[in-house]
Formats: sequence, C-alpha cells, structure tokens
Amino acid sequence: MDLQRKKHPCGLPRKRMLKRRSDFQRVYHAGRSCANRYMVLYVFEVQEGFGKMRGKAAFAAGKKLGCAVKRNRVKRLLREVYRHHQDGLRDDIAVLLVGRKAMVEASTDEVSRTFVGLAKRAKAWRKEADRR
Repeated sequence: MDLQRKKHPCGLPRKRMLKRRSDFQRVYHAGRSCANRYMVLYVFEVQEGFGKMRGKAAFAAGKKLGCAVKRNRVKRLLREVYRHHQDGLRDDIAVLLVGRKAMVEASTDEVSRTFVGLAKRAKAWRKEADRR
C-alpha cells in the first residue's frame, strides 16, 4: 500500500510561507499596508536579491486578540482565506496578514469577501483574476 499523500490543488505548502523573523520584519517595515476592520494586509514588492520571498505569505495574530485558542482560530482563518485566493494574487509580492479583534467573531465568508477587496485596494490582485 502506497502511503504518499495526495497534493491538494489549492494547498498551501510550508515552503510558500515566510518563517524567518527578518522576512517578517522586511514585509512589515518596507511593504505598504492596507486595512479593514478584520485584518491588515502588508504587501512587499520583491526586488532583486530577495527572490526567495517571491510569492510567499505570513500570518500573525497579536496577544490583544485574546487567549491562544482565539489567536489560533484567527490565524487558521487567515491561512484558509489566503489559500483559497492565492491564485488571484500577483506572483512578484510577499504578503503579511495580521488579524484584528473583529475577526475573532467573523465567519469565513465575511473574511473572504473583505480579503479580496483589500487585496484589490492594495494593488496585490491580478487584473486577469477579475475576469474568471
């Protein structure tokens, strides 16, 4: 019996996530930000020399949101919304999504709708993705 895991077409592999503190800081400080009541989206346009950051994402939830259970739920929501809409985002950017207090009580549909609007406002959304 073959125990290989099947790859999901909309998956979010670990190699597509920013992990190092320096990468987080670079996106946070050098990227432009756009916010709504549910989240803050930081977009860093990857230049030469930072090619390994291209197309990667990071997710954060601060301690102001509440206990670890609430923070983990917010990060799960952010990852899920990003996973569903990653094909609509430009390839030459790295993004950081930071959850806000309102997201603790929000549904996935609400967060998904607002993410797309936020990505368009931040100029992170592909033009051709609107035509689908």
